[in-house]
Amino acid sequence: MDIFATLMQEGLKLSQSEQRLADIVQADIDFATNASITDLAARAEVSPPTVTRFCRRLGCNSFSDFKVNLAKSNYVGSRYLRPEARTSTPSEVAEDIVTKAQKALFMMHEALDMAAMEKAAALLSGAEMTYAFGSGGNSSMIVGELQNRLFRLGCRITTSTDHGMQMMLASALNREDLVIGSSFSGRNAELVTSFELARAQGATTIALTQSGSPVAQAADLVLAVDLPEGENIFRPTSTRYAMLAVVDILANLVAYADRTATAATLRRIKESLIRHRDGDDSQLLGD
Repeated sequence: MDIFATLMQEGLKLSQSEQRLADIVQADIDFATNASITDLAARAEVSPPTVTRFCRRLGCNSFSDFKVNLAKSNYVGSRYLRPEARTSTPSEVAEDIVTKAQKALFMMHEALDMAAMEKAAALLSGAEMTYAFGSGGNSSMIVGELQNRLFRLGCRITTSTDHGMQMMLASALNREDLVIGSSFSGRNAELVTSFELARAQGATTIALTQSGSPVAQAADLVLAVDLPEGENIFRPTSTRYAMLAVVDILANLVAYADRTATAATLRRIKESLIRHRDGDDSQLLGD
């Protein structure tokens, strides 16, 4: 049971006394977790029986049961209880998004290990087959973009966002194959397993993730992206922009590894688009 999710749900009918208790619980979690029933009642200026009724309203059997569930719920963090909302108008929101994206790109660029990037590009260029693994909304997008960028450069690449398929594919690799995996948190245990299976087959593994994380530790080569996210839970993660920029840098390095062959492949793709869809060469370059 998530006490805070219950308190935040629409349609929860609380009396005035119960609402005071709810406000105290949300404002001072540590106090509510450690307080006795009399302490909590005194702070809210209600009677102990009112506290008991409040606990039962939330689905708890008793005050003790309430405290146990409150302690379990507290691990998520207070930023979801008192979320930052400093921006509200469209112009403020737009400025916040763009500013955070610019900051994420700048910080990534400052910290990027270019020797590791160069090595990763060489590995991608020389791989017989590349497998891009990622799960969840953001990492699924990143591995999809890896495929979108690299196939047009002549790389043989496929993606998987399914944990079971990733493990099966990893078990069938050979020494000429490469696995590149994306994990924003670096705590994707299934990706760690897939890396271990791939390495057991002699394949090389590259992690696009946080440095020092379990995923990073399981890989042969790490492309680290370590960025602070801030406290605004409503704003989409700015790390996405940094990750996409890393993919673009990798793709550009791979393209430059053999410019003649890459240009020929890109021209064939563009020719097919002009012939069957666009009619001319005025549309977006490379897409």
